[in-house]
Amino acid sequence: MDKIYQSDFYSISANKVNQGKFEATALSETSLTSNYESPVNLEISPALAFKFSLNGKDNEMAPGKNHLINIISSNGVFETPVIRFGHPSADGSTVGKGVFLKPDTKLTIRLDMRDVLADFRDKGFYTTYDGTKIYKADFKGVFVAGSIIPLTWDFDNLWNHKELELHDTDGDGIFTLSLEMNKPQAKKTTASSWTLSKDITAFPQYKSDVPMMDALYNLSLEEMQNAVEPDSTFRTGKEWAGVWTRDISYSIILSMATLQPKVAEYSLLRKVKNDRIIQDTGSGGSWPVSSDRMIWAVAAWEVYKTTGDKEWLAKAYQVIKNSVEDDLKNIYDPKTGLVKGESSFLDWREQTYPKWMEPADIYASENLGTNAVHYQTNRVLSQMAVLMKDDHAAAKYSEIAEQIKAGINNHLWMEGKGYYGQYLYGRQFQLLSPRSEALGEALTVLFGIADPERQKSVIANTPVTNFGIPCIYPQIPNIPPYHNDAVWPFVQSYWSLAVAKTGNADALMRSMSAIYRPAALFLTNKENFVSSTGDFAGTVINSSNMLWSLSGNISIIYKVLFGMDIHENSLVFKPFVPEILKGKRTLNNFKYRNAVLDITLSGFGNIIKSITLDGEVLPAATVPSNLTGTHQIVIALANNQVQKGKIGLVKNKFSVAAPLIKLGGEMISWNKVEGAVAYRIIRNGKETDKINGLDYVAPNSGEYQVVAEDAEGVPSFASEPVLIYAPEKIKLIDLALVAEKSELPYKGFSGRGFIEISKTKNRKVTIEVNVPERGTYALDFRYSNGNGPTNTDNKCAIRTFSVDDVFAGTFVFPQRGKDEWSDWGYSNTNIVELTSGSHQFTLSFEDWNENMNGEINQAMLDELRVIRIN
Repeated sequence: MDKIYQSDFYSISANKVNQGKFEATALSETSLTSNYESPVNLEISPALAFKFSLNGKDNEMAPGKNHLINIISSNGVFETPVIRFGHPSADGSTVGKGVFLKPDTKLTIRLDMRDVLADFRDKGFYTTYDGTKIYKADFKGVFVAGSIIPLTWDFDNLWNHKELELHDTDGDGIFTLSLEMNKPQAKKTTASSWTLSKDITAFPQYKSDVPMMDALYNLSLEEMQNAVEPDSTFRTGKEWAGVWTRDISYSIILSMATLQPKVAEYSLLRKVKNDRIIQDTGSGGSWPVSSDRMIWAVAAWEVYKTTGDKEWLAKAYQVIKNSVEDDLKNIYDPKTGLVKGESSFLDWREQTYPKWMEPADIYASENLGTNAVHYQTNRVLSQMAVLMKDDHAAAKYSEIAEQIKAGINNHLWMEGKGYYGQYLYGRQFQLLSPRSEALGEALTVLFGIADPERQKSVIANTPVTNFGIPCIYPQIPNIPPYHNDAVWPFVQSYWSLAVAKTGNADALMRSMSAIYRPAALFLTNKENFVSSTGDFAGTVINSSNMLWSLSGNISIIYKVLFGMDIHENSLVFKPFVPEILKGKRTLNNFKYRNAVLDITLSGFGNIIKSITLDGEVLPAATVPSNLTGTHQIVIALANNQVQKGKIGLVKNKFSVAAPLIKLGGEMISWNKVEGAVAYRIIRNGKETDKINGLDYVAPNSGEYQVVAEDAEGVPSFASEPVLIYAPEKIKLIDLALVAEKSELPYKGFSGRGFIEISKTKNRKVTIEVNVPERGTYALDFRYSNGNGPTNTDNKCAIRTFSVDDVFAGTFVFPQRGKDEWSDWGYSNTNIVELTSGSHQFTLSFEDWNENMNGEINQAMLDELRVIRIN
């Protein structure tokens, strides 16, 4: 067989994958070899970019500003000069050609913290470059982040890297840290060979004329067995212990419901608490900032369709229904028809969001992938309700699904690009981020959110790079690869399923190859790899034996080539075999409910010429769910020529950085952004002007942002919003005058004090507000929450907001830093219409405001801000 796939970057044949000098070979269906070694091992530059961090946050200098030094030493020891915190340092030397970082170099970093310590002593706080005040009581330590291992740019987890904390051992204000650079044990490599070592005969046996695909299928089955823990739950990955809601759910949908239905059930039930789905990770304290836990529902439905277990159906139905009802009160936006919350699986803030966005801002964003998940959840719930004979619920959730579908198509579709935008974001007003979001794009096709015409458009136009479909496009500058500038094989698998649905054979072969290349060269199903290089070693975090990656690898055989589509009462075959893969393939011992199927598939195309069950014609290519025993299915494809499809192939690209803007009266100014040729002025979520300068006088009141644009017209993220309103339009209400003032010793509040809200204190706060004139008002609270870091844990505080006893929205108060109770910021914004006169605002803790922690639901509230915006 000739090359199955050929590009300028790699090729795949029947038994080999070649990428430059690297080659993987399938010696048989149970044995593989590879000589791949990450290029980062070959030549590590001594040029180090780094910056310091108070309390593990990216707060020393503006994004893109780093200290620069070349670690060049003749004796293996290098010491930096003393660097003042907050002042960029560069040694000015150049690195000659062929000069690399010597192995086992001892690097000592020296930091002058005397300015910071003096501010702590004299003022009680230090003010960072962006105006944030860090109080002396909240200071926990200073860390270093950087570009060469063992340094990392992972600010969200820097606090956990105690080995990167600097210390002042003699009390002179100079903090130091010594590190071993370019250690041999840090060499990035994978196994050089794989031979099947486990018994996989209990699972479906796949054979074809392509030994490489056969071997990678068997490798994935073996890794699947590695991913089942002794307690019969799934392990997320070799480096990721435990059961994670979204990981297991996406894996179950791909293939684990078929292969491991009982393990799937046990794992899903592990993620249930109080008969509700657990959101086990996410920014600012988990749900509702992150809200993609509902993919659990789609996975639970997949298990039911596979098993037909009525007891499982009843159990899952109640859990899903309870969870949706909580969501209806906390995350649904009646104005757009969309749901709020962080991007599904893309839950590392700066990897897919502007740096200025706090967890409260992320909560208020309305993301493509997350909304696709909630659409499908409500469809699933409606279908379950029919089976449970609950007609009212069936109609209710079907209607909600249609509202979300309409919202996605009305607010996220980009007609000029031919695919959907990433999310709506902002504060008082929202605008659409025009980046693509690969998983969300795929789900709109698979779930039928896009109509058939748009489905083909999404597949043809969504940006795809040389090594696969990146999570987002274009990439974000100054952010290391993980979700940014990365391809995730499980996302590539969902993309492959979507591509197959639209009948685009060229796009399908490219997508399948993007799954097989890394699995063959790395000899494992990796978590991710760098989009621009195809290398596994460049991402911030990576794991082998990744559950959803191996599940996706297997799904290509089941759901694409054999086209198995499991319904609640049947198994339907919709095979798609690209012509380059024509030939005979078998899948034996495939279990469907109480039947065992031995399947033979021949030919190519996506039209069935004939299909028989035990020699008899199989009507509508459909296997009924009541079939029992062992049976032979023979499928012959029509060898139909599939119309050549378009592919959105692009060079990997980074946008320019978002401007950092300042406000002085009505004058907005910003820094010159490298690579930018123009700046778009955004007022209240709409573009009003485009200029070349670096300042702008706002002609009207409102919320303003600036977007930088490069020479190709590609925009940056929008800057952080600034507010320009006349003082009489803004009313600040000191909450220490509304409820009992807290005696806790926290600093930085703006008025006479602050109040504490928790499950025992101020469960209901009533605020009397006199409104001078009828209009539209934006409301938010200044608050602090030191119950956890900004990137994880589960103690986001949640409250229901009512105006004159009528529900008016939800306020969330996400975590802002572990024990950093003097770090104040603003909640999300609620927009309300008010008549002139007296109104009663109520902030209350209701049953549906229970967070994922269940015990701690606490924040400190400083003031309520009321702004007339129209």
